[in-house]
Amino acid sequence: MNNRRSFITGIKSEKLTKKEKFFLKKYKPWGVILFTRNIRNISQAFKLTSSIRKIFNDKNYPILIDQEGGRINRLNNIISFDNFTSEFFGKKYTKKYKEFRFLYKLFIDKTSYFLRLIGVNINTSPVLDLRIKGASNVIGDRSFSNDPKIVSKIGDYCIQLFRENRIGTVIKHIPGHGLSKVDSHFLTPVISKNQSFLIKKDFLAFKQKKTFFAMTAHIIFNKIDKENTVTHSRKLIKLIRNKIGFKNILISDDLSMKSLKGTLKENTIKTFNAGCNIALHCNGNINEMEIVGKYSPFVSKFITKKTSQFYKILS
Repeated sequence: MNNRRSFITGIKSEKLTKKEKFFLKKYKPWGVILFTRNIRNISQAFKLTSSIRKIFNDKNYPILIDQEGGRINRLNNIISFDNFTSEFFGKKYTKKYKEFRFLYKLFIDKTSYFLRLIGVNINTSPVLDLRIKGASNVIGDRSFSNDPKIVSKIGDYCIQLFRENRIGTVIKHIPGHGLSKVDSHFLTPVISKNQSFLIKKDFLAFKQKKTFFAMTAHIIFNKIDKENTVTHSRKLIKLIRNKIGFKNILISDDLSMKSLKGTLKENTIKTFNAGCNIALHCNGNINEMEIVGKYSPFVSKFITKKTSQFYKILS
């Protein structure tokens, strides 16, 4: 584990190229993340994940996916989960609680079944951002509710059910993306609410979560840090650790998103300097991957310890 580097990389297609194999052997990323472009069917996807694990000689090697249901469905070449949005489950929770418990367990059990079939062991779910009127649709129906207590409770249930299915979870986008008026894939959202408001609302949904991983938001909370997005803000990472109380592995959102304004090299270095543990890079561009790999440090004792704790839930 100690010779791995603290980043997660995407890959370009349905099987590893020679260049990608060389890259994985050279830089040894902590994990690999899959997208729809990597998944044609179950047997192909399992071959792909097996070929990645073979390089690392590690049956538990972290392979991640964004599989929320609804419009964020990386398995859509295999199965449709289009109707099962977080909003759908949030409404069930408030109106028909027993039905919610039954359906949500079924949904997560089935999702986990498919993830295990293709060799994925971490899902970047649940989204704990609030549904806010007038905000960007980047979150929208990916949110369970506008009530942080409901979001928090469903989040707990989600984490627990995936864990029972031997799948790790990544809560996102810590400390809360719900108020953003623009999509951080393309622009930098700036939130002007003060800290006391945020702690009672957006940040509340992320408190006391029993998950090994959380993903940072590429947004600026200008009453806390005027200059930096959460990913690059020491102040906000400190707040995540102390006020929200998240003590496990902190992963950046995708460093190729347009919300971050520096060069990829600068953005990678700033991610670690701010206090993130692992950098995420998704687009599978080998030249960009080289930069992230080069400027990501080797995994720390902290990451090694937390990863081995995560591995225990897989057996």
